[in-house]
Amino acid sequence: MNITNTIHHTTRARAGVPLALGRQPPKAAHQQTDLAALANYLVLLMLRNVTSDGYIIEDPENPGQYSAPGCVVAAPSFPTNTPGVDQDYVYNWVRDAAITAMEIAAAGLPSTQGGGVPALVDYVSFARLCQMNAHPTLGHACFTVAGQSRPWTEQDDGPAIQTLAVLRAYHQLDGPTQAIAKQVIETNVTYLLGVYQEPTTNLWEEHEGLSFFARSVSLRCFREVAANADGIAVPTETTAAIAWLEGALQDHWNGSYYVTMLAPGAGPGISVIPTELGYDPNIDIVSASIYGAVPATDTKLLATAARLRSQWADPVSKAFYPINGADQARGIGPLLGRYPGDTYDGDVAHPVSGGHPWALCTCNFAELYYRLANDIDQAQTVPFDTLSEDFFAQVGVTNVTSASDAASALRSAGDAMLRAVVYHSDRYELSEQFDGTSGYEKSVHDLTWSYASFLSAVRARSSGNTLPGEADGKPARNGRSKK
Repeated sequence: MNITNTIHHTTRARAGVPLALGRQPPKAAHQQTDLAALANYLVLLMLRNVTSDGYIIEDPENPGQYSAPGCVVAAPSFPTNTPGVDQDYVYNWVRDAAITAMEIAAAGLPSTQGGGVPALVDYVSFARLCQMNAHPTLGHACFTVAGQSRPWTEQDDGPAIQTLAVLRAYHQLDGPTQAIAKQVIETNVTYLLGVYQEPTTNLWEEHEGLSFFARSVSLRCFREVAANADGIAVPTETTAAIAWLEGALQDHWNGSYYVTMLAPGAGPGISVIPTELGYDPNIDIVSASIYGAVPATDTKLLATAARLRSQWADPVSKAFYPINGADQARGIGPLLGRYPGDTYDGDVAHPVSGGHPWALCTCNFAELYYRLANDIDQAQTVPFDTLSEDFFAQVGVTNVTSASDAASALRSAGDAMLRAVVYHSDRYELSEQFDGTSGYEKSVHDLTWSYASFLSAVRARSSGNTLPGEADGKPARNGRSKK
């Protein structure tokens, strides 16, 4: 029996409490919560935003238009049901959906008898539907719940991350859907080989240029496709693309940090975005490590990450979030945002100088700590140099700290960040942002990417509990889960 719900009915009433004044767990919860056990619950919260043939949602902007199976809505939030927010997130963003599909693939969901995992089968079929409807290019970033292009930007990170997600899901698909998966991957790779050297709209959908994030995820995509053993075609141009992107990423280093968006033809380290806009350092550099090919041991990455943390956690910084001062006394945090000049809080009509911390930004940074700790445990070497010195100092690690103690300090730092996310959640439900002063949730509620980023971080927290190819973008030969 089909159960048809509008988004109005899939979100829970908040008893008249505005989103910005949401509830928090009891004060002691942040120290007592088992993060791994909580992750099992957050999988269920995330899956509420994934449609199927039995769970159907109606497009709030187009009454009478219903979702196709496998649509991943960014959030069940739109202006009518979220006061104070003027943005509609009831759409399928290619990037957000792919990041969600990776976590579905990692969740160990049961498959049907003789078939695959239904949610992943639906996801791949919906991805193909969107490919066929993509306009004006295959890099189109956003689709309706029915899989139609909506007016939006072209973002080349989407096909790359989607390819990585389909590779993760491949061995949890039935035979017919594996054939569709190959079509999705091969179509994406052909497109990416034609555009990987070109400017694109960036991760935050605000500027166009040569994107560090898009380049990083494209590099990881090409590496994993080249390493596949599932009969997916590998174009001869792939090897040259890998080599070119490896060099191009280094062009983003300006001597102090990785620049997020380079100006075409301007030379290494020259941003396309004026300095006065405060777009760097940008958290998407950390996200480029989590979802792309930049290793956690890259000390240029760590130099950038140190600046990111200090700009929101250091009380003398102009971008300091007051909530981080209060959280420090609680032994949790800090919460991190996107970039110091941010003004977005879900209401574009009323920009807020400095913006607010985001759950996914904080979780991505926590995951960087965990991945680096895992790498240190494996190599028994700390990547300590003049570039990474400030990064390690922030967690109490010096040049004489042992590898095991350094890894322990990094995991504790990651735990403190995730526990801040838990503490400020609305009883474990995660919105897009937290108020930088009060800590209460802001912007759209139940952001799918917030859940996915928390789940990814918790997986990385345990060494070896990753999907193939996830450790700093190094591809696995067989494309299968290690579980």
